[in-house]
Amino acid sequence: MTKILFVCHGNICRSTMAEYVMKYLVKEAGLEDSFFIDSAGTSREEIGNGVYYGTVAKLRSVGIPVGNHRARQITQADFKNFDYIVAMDRANVRNLQAVAPVAYRDKISKLLSYAGIADDIADPWYTGNFDETYEDVMTGCKALLKKIRPF
Repeated sequence: MTKILFVCHGNICRSTMAEYVMKYLVKEAGLEDSFFIDSAGTSREEIGNGVYYGTVAKLRSVGIPVGNHRARQITQADFKNFDYIVAMDRANVRNLQAVAPVAYRDKISKLLSYAGIADDIADPWYTGNFDETYEDVMTGCKALLKKIRPF
């Protein structure tokens, strides 16, 4: 089973969007039994809060179901338990590298890097542009799935 953890700052916008987009893509490919997908944040600010309403609205508008995720902070056990720890931007990568055990730092990547794009996933909390964030998340998730399961 391939285990993927998506990470952003607060775990209410981008990482949850990536979690649900990837779950959708995996289900569409008939690979649900081969993946475990979750998300977390690098900060403690939003712990316990639900998925941000803008993320929920965008995903529902494109027919992607959203579960009852509650924001959580990444743990030391996550570095061991997940195969891929996928950050939304450079700041998240830097924060993850700072707390990750040395043995697991090679698991950390940036989502758009799988699509050969150096850009960060813009934070819609600040930009208000959930459409742009969704397009970038979808691009990155499709490329990540293709890397893991080329078909």
